[in-house]
Amino acid sequence: MIQYAIETPPVVALPVAGQDALFPVRRIYCIGRNYAAHAIEMGHDPDREDPFFFQKNPDNLDPSGTFPYPPKTSDVHHEAEMLVALKSGERNISVDTALDHVFGYGLALDMTRRDLQGIAKKAGRPWEIGKAFEHSAPCGPVHPVSEVGHLSAGRVELKVNGEVRQEGDLNQMIWKVPEMISYLSEYFELAPGDVILSGTPSGVGPVAKGDTLDLSIEGLGSLTVSVI
Repeated sequence: MIQYAIETPPVVALPVAGQDALFPVRRIYCIGRNYAAHAIEMGHDPDREDPFFFQKNPDNLDPSGTFPYPPKTSDVHHEAEMLVALKSGERNISVDTALDHVFGYGLALDMTRRDLQGIAKKAGRPWEIGKAFEHSAPCGPVHPVSEVGHLSAGRVELKVNGEVRQEGDLNQMIWKVPEMISYLSEYFELAPGDVILSGTPSGVGPVAKGDTLDLSIEGLGSLTVSVI
């Protein structure tokens, strides 16, 4: 029996819709500026270029339905995203076979300390301080492909206190899910438990304590998150 020098951290896992089993999470890859309108609102060219990714930590995922407003910031933004959960992986996955590695899809928010991210960008530093803080990825359960199929189109909508802030369609993604998987696999060895957050439509903006966020994606239902 293996003995560890310190207490073993718990396995991060997400609920699976309609099942008692949990989906264990290994890594989280997040694609940046994957919707043209969002690229424009962030001050960038919307033309298709090589994608770029940053990472969150597995324990940033939070299915509790609450988002504790984080410290050291006064400008936290919501970013509505579709979560892609992988059941398998390898290197150099072809676009044609990429969807064979997908276990399911879900709803997620990439919460961002925008002020801290902006400081990091100007200094040419990594984004983790703005992106990878505790509870920064509120999410819902994973919906297995066997139940929902593969989603290539469908309305994405985020309301804050009942007002629509973000809206778009999955078919507006610059890099589609198979392409993201294939591209990532050229640089990383993907594996079971890896999660991809697939980018956000335009309309990102600040949240405040007391706000209620309602995210919906056609085919995946809805997710309500309270900012506390």
